[in-house]
Amino acid sequence: MQFLKILFWCLLAFIAAVFTLGNWTSVPIKLWGGMEALVNLPLLLLLTFLAGLVPTLLWHSTLRWRLRNRLTAAERALHDLRVTAAPVPVSTLSPESVVVVHPVDPA
Repeated sequence: MQFLKILFWCLLAFIAAVFTLGNWTSVPIKLWGGMEALVNLPLLLLLTFLAGLVPTLLWHSTLRWRLRNRLTAAERALHDLRVTAAPVPVSTLSPESVVVVHPVDPA
């Protein structure tokens, strides 16, 4: 399975390199004040990809962090409830502390 992962990433890197070499042209970008910047097309595509990826990655990691904290708090609360609701072992009860409840007849 690890071999397939490595093969996939190598294939993806090869395709990206071929695309970069095939499209190595300068693209004019109009800026404010009538200025113009010449940027290589692969660099421009990488920057636009990162501009979309980084905010989404930050949002996703923040969401996972918040959910992990909520899950930890819920597990802690559940553990505390189980500890407080745990039955007392019979061996520690004295005969004087045991209360016997008899059922009551409704008649």
